[in-house]
Amino acid sequence: MPKRDDNNGGLVYSTEHGRLCPGCGKARGQCGCKVEKKRPVKADGIVRLSLETKGRKGKGVTLVTGLLLADDDLRQMAKRLKQQCGSGGTVKDGVVEIQGDHRQPLLVELQKQGYTVKLAGG
Repeated sequence: MPKRDDNNGGLVYSTEHGRLCPGCGKARGQCGCKVEKKRPVKADGIVRLSLETKGRKGKGVTLVTGLLLADDDLRQMAKRLKQQCGSGGTVKDGVVEIQGDHRQPLLVELQKQGYTVKLAGG
């Protein structure tokens, strides 16, 4: 039996096809109306490194913002940076998040790659 989303009344799941696109009603893998998420991009060309602990139960996460790369290239860059730090992480909304405080090693690594890098925040 298909499930319905109460907010927009559109079909969101079918046992036959799995998850469905609310826009066109096709299966997610066959959706033709995929709109690539636009991420906020700082156009000044400076990569900023910051440490964030808010909302993470006191655990620090190094944020790398301002990398003007396509999504696939950004994921590849995140993979290299995580390997450099020996830590886990992810890419969310165009921002690379690396677990732990790795600002100094990342500063050196990104400068080697030719980026203009600044430490942001306190």
